[in-house]
Amino acid sequence: MKTIQNTAAAFGLVLAASVTIGAPASATECIAPSNPGGGWDFTCRTIGRILSELDLVEGNVQVTNMPGGVGAVTYAMVVNERPDDPELIVATSTVGITQIAQGRYPAPVDAVRYLAMLGADVGVIAVDDESPIESLEQLTEMMASDPGSLVTAGSSGAGGWDHLRLLMVAREGGLEDLGALRWVQFDGGTDAVTQMMGGQIDVVSTDMGEIAGFVESGDIRILAALSDEPIPAFPNIPTAKSQGVDVTGYNWRGLYTGGDVSDEEYNQWVSDLETLYNSEEWQTAATESGLIPIWRGGEEFSDFVKSEAQVMEDISRDIGVIQ
Repeated sequence: MKTIQNTAAAFGLVLAASVTIGAPASATECIAPSNPGGGWDFTCRTIGRILSELDLVEGNVQVTNMPGGVGAVTYAMVVNERPDDPELIVATSTVGITQIAQGRYPAPVDAVRYLAMLGADVGVIAVDDESPIESLEQLTEMMASDPGSLVTAGSSGAGGWDHLRLLMVAREGGLEDLGALRWVQFDGGTDAVTQMMGGQIDVVSTDMGEIAGFVESGDIRILAALSDEPIPAFPNIPTAKSQGVDVTGYNWRGLYTGGDVSDEEYNQWVSDLETLYNSEEWQTAATESGLIPIWRGGEEFSDFVKSEAQVMEDISRDIGVIQ
């Protein structure tokens, strides 16, 4: 894999971001590598709250938002400054692992220890509620015939998971020159949707969990869910597959900790997170937010992440994102 080119810049951002950390060293902390309101923020805040409610940690969990580099800033900080801190957990997902697979993080995928996956978010393709684009078929026709007329966006950089999912839809719809589709990066789906509502963006590719509130309020329209079956919390949203576009795009939600955390501390986290996963509190919170509860923990999850990273690297190479 390639090594990130702007590692120095990422480390500089770490110094600026770290001043927001106010928890005592002994307090459990969950870092969301994004601004408030996104999927990683949801992961930390929801899991943190339930950990406290179930008395799996002492006191409240300190949630810290540390945006930058689509998770690269946080990754650098954990690897280099807090690799053995057993009280630190960090939200991650398919988006983050895709960035690692493309060499955009300053350390390889095995530089940290992966604790658990607790659910999967479903990718969606969204437009503003007043957009003239009213169907996935209409969108794919526009992407194939005049891709330069559209500005698309999501919570990852060019070649990130949000981008890859949209490119997969575009390719399935007949777009041959994938590079002709304009893409704008935001640090979260919420930010991308806000810009779309303001008229700066035409289409957003992101996770339902990041923008469920906008769907419920009617401010945006979902053209397709990138899932095998309709999302349980939003059963009226059609899947891409049901519209003749054979593309799925799940974004699992999980946590990692430092690479030097001991086996005993690591195993305790895995056990506690499995207890949390099986709780009514998590099952309810996950499904109400559009997640599909899925459990993978410990070494099984670690092996899965490494396999996923290889898959993402292969896909990225196939579409020319990396060489």
